[in-house]
Amino acid sequence: MHIANAAGAAVFGALALFAGYSASAAPRTWYDVSTHTWITYDPDKVRIGAVGPAQRVQKNAAGQTVVVVDRNRKVDPKFDRQEVAYTTKEEPGTVIIDTKQKFLYYVETGGKALRMGVGVGREGFGWNGTVHIGGKQENPKWFPPPEMVERQPELKKYAETGMPGGEGNPLGVRALYLYNDKGKDTLFRIHGTIEPWSIGLNVSSGCIRMLNENVSTLYDLVDVGTKVIVM
Repeated sequence: MHIANAAGAAVFGALALFAGYSASAAPRTWYDVSTHTWITYDPDKVRIGAVGPAQRVQKNAAGQTVVVVDRNRKVDPKFDRQEVAYTTKEEPGTVIIDTKQKFLYYVETGGKALRMGVGVGREGFGWNGTVHIGGKQENPKWFPPPEMVERQPELKKYAETGMPGGEGNPLGVRALYLYNDKGKDTLFRIHGTIEPWSIGLNVSSGCIRMLNENVSTLYDLVDVGTKVIVM
């Protein structure tokens, strides 16, 4: 397997999926690829992504520039699940993820594919390569990264045994675990989300987010061993 531009360790890239909302969280810095500027944001109040119609840039009380995202934003209809014409040399059943356009394609026969919108890695956490589905899990457990536990001690109880699947779990209702050609877990996932507004944005630390209804559809279509191409 070849994976390129996985900036940051794979462990951090896969596990540091979500910034928790806690009064103790410190401001962070994020590179906005649309404006080519560094932006400081408060993870308690904002989420990151290229500045778009549902987002605005403003100053916080400390005079820092922050990107505020409307969590009720309407996702562009182009990211809805739909069958489209799609030309590829890959076999039907292959999953292809276009991280630039924010689309996941499930290749079908007859020059068609099932296309669904995704949220992908933010600047510095993007990657590409060929992997395969090494495992599937309904209502997956979520393990907060050490950095988040340090910032939010209340999450310590999930550090070893994980947060059970269900309401409030950042991984949503399904997770597909991506492995390399040596059978090693890359720690990247295709999973659901409790933040549907994030579809179509660069928001994660390397994992591929989908609406829960769409990841459920994909989960039923693919098997362990399914080829996944991330480009």
